[in-house]
Amino acid sequence: MTTAPELLPYGRIREDLFRPLSGVSRNYVLATIVLFVIGAAGLIAWGYQLRSGMGVTGLQRPVFWGLYLVNFVFWIGISHAGTLISAILRLTDASWRKPVTRAAEAITVFALMIGGMFPIIHLGRAWLFFWLFPYPNGRLLWPNFRSPLLWDLTAIVTYLTGSVIYLYLPLIPDLAQLAEHTTPWRRVLYRTLSLGWTGSDREWHALERAMKLMACIILAVAVSVHTVVAWDFAMTVAPMWHSTIFGPYFVTGAIFSGIAALIVVLAALRRILRLEYYLTRHHFNNLAKLLLLMSLLWFYFTMAENLTVWYGNDPKEMAVFVARTRTRYAPYFWTMVLLNFVVPLVLLGVRRLRTIRTATIASASVLGGMWLERYLIIVPTLANPRLASASGTYAPTWVELAITAATFAAMAMLYMIFSKLFPIIAVWEFKPHPQEEE
Repeated sequence: MTTAPELLPYGRIREDLFRPLSGVSRNYVLATIVLFVIGAAGLIAWGYQLRSGMGVTGLQRPVFWGLYLVNFVFWIGISHAGTLISAILRLTDASWRKPVTRAAEAITVFALMIGGMFPIIHLGRAWLFFWLFPYPNGRLLWPNFRSPLLWDLTAIVTYLTGSVIYLYLPLIPDLAQLAEHTTPWRRVLYRTLSLGWTGSDREWHALERAMKLMACIILAVAVSVHTVVAWDFAMTVAPMWHSTIFGPYFVTGAIFSGIAALIVVLAALRRILRLEYYLTRHHFNNLAKLLLLMSLLWFYFTMAENLTVWYGNDPKEMAVFVARTRTRYAPYFWTMVLLNFVVPLVLLGVRRLRTIRTATIASASVLGGMWLERYLIIVPTLANPRLASASGTYAPTWVELAITAATFAAMAMLYMIFSKLFPIIAVWEFKPHPQEEE
């Protein structure tokens, strides 16, 4: 199927997609100020935590993992947007992927940067984070290689490195074009980053091979990363954590939330940058179908996990199950089901209702629901350990809430900066090049 942008002259496409890079509007400045204030509040809260200790958080026995780990799992899940949409669609050569791949790849990088901060924030003594690295030292002390912290460190660093490379490679041809039509300081930046790209046949062939190779690598790494995150929980004997289904369950949830994040971001870009001709209903319709599919798959995994616990009737696991579904955490649980399953099914299951607006609403609903799911996985289990006398409660403090809000502001700010420095849609993909002409 030929998409609408491909019918335009290449010069018009380049002009439309390079235009958002020039000039800064009043709304952009105001949004930046608001996001900066929220981010600064989060930094102040973290500084207060570093100065006063972890006692300023709501963490206490037996709930030692709270919002910080909830946010960690949530943001690592969001990072799967670039993996699914960009890597899979690039490998399958789906033509409709062209306007959405770079936006997806940017989400992956920024979400990993933000998510990777939370284990450090959670450490308490953040200045000692380098103790996690297995570096030679005079005391011959080495990290515990069975520690989930070390697993997460290795997985995130690997995934982030691969994702940055995967985002950078398709940028090179556009950077070379931008260097010829920009201000002096940007020209220096773009020429440096474009690595002397000239657009020769040899360079196009090398770029295509590199992108396909990285797509294959990043797919495997992404699946393994969220499986490792799932094993942080599944390798324990805690009630409703010690489950073989956690690996695929977490990967499914990650892809689910990643698609939702991508739809929300694309809807915002379409409106703010006036990209209606490039991000069409066709793209949102395809993404909405994927979101609906993942909603059904997520519901299946959730039902399977809870059904087996209920049928097995193990007293320790039933304590967590009852807390989730009937007592203290029941409002969160049924809200999660409503946001993750009912809303997408109603809005996206009927073709006539499946519009850009409803897809965006359903995606925002899923993001809220998936954050709740991460909370429900972590907190109820820790609050109801196998030793009944050690049970407790958890309520986040203003410090945790401020840091959480700051991460969402940081995500928005990073995306705003990126969209002002680089074209959010790959311009070169709309121009025939030697690899396509063969």
